[in-house]
Amino acid sequence: MGGLTGLVSSTLPVIVFVPVNNYFGLAAAIWSALAVALGVMVWRLVQRVPIQPAISGFFGVGICAFIAYRTGDAKGYFLFGIYTSLAYAGVFIVSILARWPLVGVAWGYLNNKGTAWRSSRRAVRSYDVATFAWALVFAARYLVQSNLYDSDHTGWLAVARIGMGWPLTGVALLVTLWAVRRADRALLEEARPADTSANASAAAENRSGETDSHP
Repeated sequence: MGGLTGLVSSTLPVIVFVPVNNYFGLAAAIWSALAVALGVMVWRLVQRVPIQPAISGFFGVGICAFIAYRTGDAKGYFLFGIYTSLAYAGVFIVSILARWPLVGVAWGYLNNKGTAWRSSRRAVRSYDVATFAWALVFAARYLVQSNLYDSDHTGWLAVARIGMGWPLTGVALLVTLWAVRRADRALLEEARPADTSANASAAAENRSGETDSHP
């Protein structure tokens, strides 16, 4: 979904936006952020790497810039991300309550494994834990950044957005990796008894057939 390059490029518009706003005003900051996002998109196109993350990032920056323009305040640039985090946290929690943890759904889709994991309680619980970890990440981002927004700390908003981006995402990815491995192991272990029973039944039938054919 963009990898390390995607993480770096997603922070560049924020890094540019705040200092440019401080020295040259909101209009210059908006155009600078858009220019950086466009530059990232062109650079990925030249490098012939997947451009979809850059396109999504450009539109995301465009939405943030538009909100900042409409509110007339630099902190408006962060408003979209704040409420997006709240929405993501809610969706992840609802998916756990509905017994369709989103980490499991996403992993099954990305690896063409479908929903076979839902037949295993251990797998579902593992994906519940990983999904809850992502919900905590988004909830923490919303709580911290909304408080900074309300207290008009635009500079600290940028720091929080970057600081709560890479580190928390890394922690959530580690939990996800653990959950995926645990879920896959659970599915394998639960499939073995069935395979063993099927093989034993087949062997018994073969022996019975051999006995019947030799009076």
